[in-house]
Amino acid sequence: MNSKSFMAKANEVERKWYIIDAEDKVLGRLATEVATLLRGKHKAIYTPHVDTGDFVIVINADKIRLTGDKWNQKVYAYHTGYPGGRREIQYKQLVQKNPERIIELAVKGMLPKSRLGRKMYTKLKVYAGPNHPHEAQKPEVYEF
Repeated sequence: MNSKSFMAKANEVERKWYIIDAEDKVLGRLATEVATLLRGKHKAIYTPHVDTGDFVIVINADKIRLTGDKWNQKVYAYHTGYPGGRREIQYKQLVQKNPERIIELAVKGMLPKSRLGRKMYTKLKVYAGPNHPHEAQKPEVYEF
């Protein structure tokens, strides 16, 4: 009996392209599914220290939903690096200014905070409308 554990090798991983429609999906629930696909946890060959994930295209990012009263209460904060340089932007302002950023920030927070996590994050493509430039990759529609 072979008792060795299987370890995926980075050059042997086959990557698929998935397309997810964010219209009327709840932000956090969509982000967890996307993070799972990017990490590769849905595959039997998942290996924690190897990027086994797939590419994910999210369309209609501007039509995402939030539960409760987060539309008015949710605030994104960042720091400029200067003293007193903390800045805030409300969710409803960010939706108008840059709706792709909302999904990107939610997914990025669910990925590992390491070199590997940053590499996984590059496989995420988010678009505000229903169009995307990745038809050549023949993405599959992902339902959850």
